[in-house]
Amino acid sequence: MVDTSEEARLALLERLELLDSAPEQEFDAVVQLAQQLTGCKIALVSLVDAHRQWFKAKAGLDVNETPRDIAFCAHAVAADDVLVVPDARQDDRFADNPLVTGAPDIRFYAGVPIHAAEDASDDTSPRLPLGTLCVIDDQPRTIDPAGLKMLGHLATLVETLISARRTAALAVQMAEERGHNLRDLSRKHRQLRQAERIANIGSWRLTLGDNQLEWSDQTYAIHEMECGAEISLKAALDFYAEKSREILVSTIEQTLVTGEPFDVEADFTTARGNYRRVRSMGELELENGKPVALIGVFQDITERHKMEEALRHAAHTDDLTRIASRGRCNQVIDDSIKTTAAAGQRCALLLIDLDHFKAVNDRLGHQAGDDVLRVIASRLQAPYLAGSFAARLGGDEFVLLITDQALLRDLRGLLRRLLLDLRYSIRADKQTFRVSATIGAAWLDAQTASRSDLLRNADAALYAAKRRERGTAVIAGQAVPIAPGQSDVAPVAIARQG
Repeated sequence: MVDTSEEARLALLERLELLDSAPEQEFDAVVQLAQQLTGCKIALVSLVDAHRQWFKAKAGLDVNETPRDIAFCAHAVAADDVLVVPDARQDDRFADNPLVTGAPDIRFYAGVPIHAAEDASDDTSPRLPLGTLCVIDDQPRTIDPAGLKMLGHLATLVETLISARRTAALAVQMAEERGHNLRDLSRKHRQLRQAERIANIGSWRLTLGDNQLEWSDQTYAIHEMECGAEISLKAALDFYAEKSREILVSTIEQTLVTGEPFDVEADFTTARGNYRRVRSMGELELENGKPVALIGVFQDITERHKMEEALRHAAHTDDLTRIASRGRCNQVIDDSIKTTAAAGQRCALLLIDLDHFKAVNDRLGHQAGDDVLRVIASRLQAPYLAGSFAARLGGDEFVLLITDQALLRDLRGLLRRLLLDLRYSIRADKQTFRVSATIGAAWLDAQTASRSDLLRNADAALYAAKRRERGTAVIAGQAVPIAPGQSDVAPVAIARQG
């Protein structure tokens, strides 16, 4: 018996023309965010075809596709539901899968189906699963409800991108098929009106001979101008900031030379002074093989752009302490390895672990513990550390990357001061709880090959310091531990949580 739902799904996938399409930065941004937010090594937007799964966007993986019969994502699509596999080796469905027994050595998998409407013009049309947004790691792990919810938000963003891409392609196709009638403005409006309403997309046409510019009603609306108002090419370009205007003009000139379509995002200000982020797509209109005009579509993507920026900020910032997160930390370390090597300089990485923090959490409650973490984070941003990079790895673990060459000239002295500054006392119920820090430091220099080497050296130094005496510091490769001076800082009194 033929599975009609699968036939419909495959037919929709073909109509969308996503398979084997060129990379697009919007989709790439989503998988990079998913990779950073979850800490997984791999993130993908997969599309499940009849015999394969193909990756529209990928982070952390080199291959473009795998056979469908071994694809984890195929299970999520078949069930049309979220699929979480904490440890593939312990799951009978996947234990002997070649993607588990061999590269990329999948252990953990979490995938959320992505959908598209079978008929974009019908709000009641069924939404069919095309593939998944998934994250993968080579170590067993779990994902909490908040993590799954974030993946769901990102999957929704992918669906929005697919919908916008579909509508824009439809608008361009309609303009292309009826290019010889674009001089009739009213007919052009009728042809594109539905596409414009669906996705807030306008259309435009620029005659090459006299630079006469024509806009659809929605293009006027995006510019916050009265429909039908006369507009010149120069006036249209003046809406853009100088840098965006230069990029747009250069892109159009390249299209006129090469004949290749263009697709560009830019910032501009409307006639009423409002900021917008817009996407403009265009291509040549030909008559008898000769270019006579540029035609295209114009979309307001301000809200999508804000969402992407918010997601990037969330991926880079620790919610509790407002300093950098683990994902941002990894990126900064990688950048520092490149820049210090190029400049012939050194920097130092400090791994900081709080001592006796658990006692504060257990006895005084998590709010008191959170207050301690915020205080420590603020002290890692003290004025004398300006130019250094502070991040929270999670729990009571922090990182400080020192790049100031003046500070690095006396790293031991800096560590003594930090050990003193990171001491913190809390008085509650006539008891005093003292929190201190143990630090492992490692040099980033020409002998450090990678981030993993640097972190491993700092972690070994931290372990050595803890083994000798908590509240001290050790520099990797140096046997003598570093102790703080005496502190006269008075304890901070707080009310114990009920």
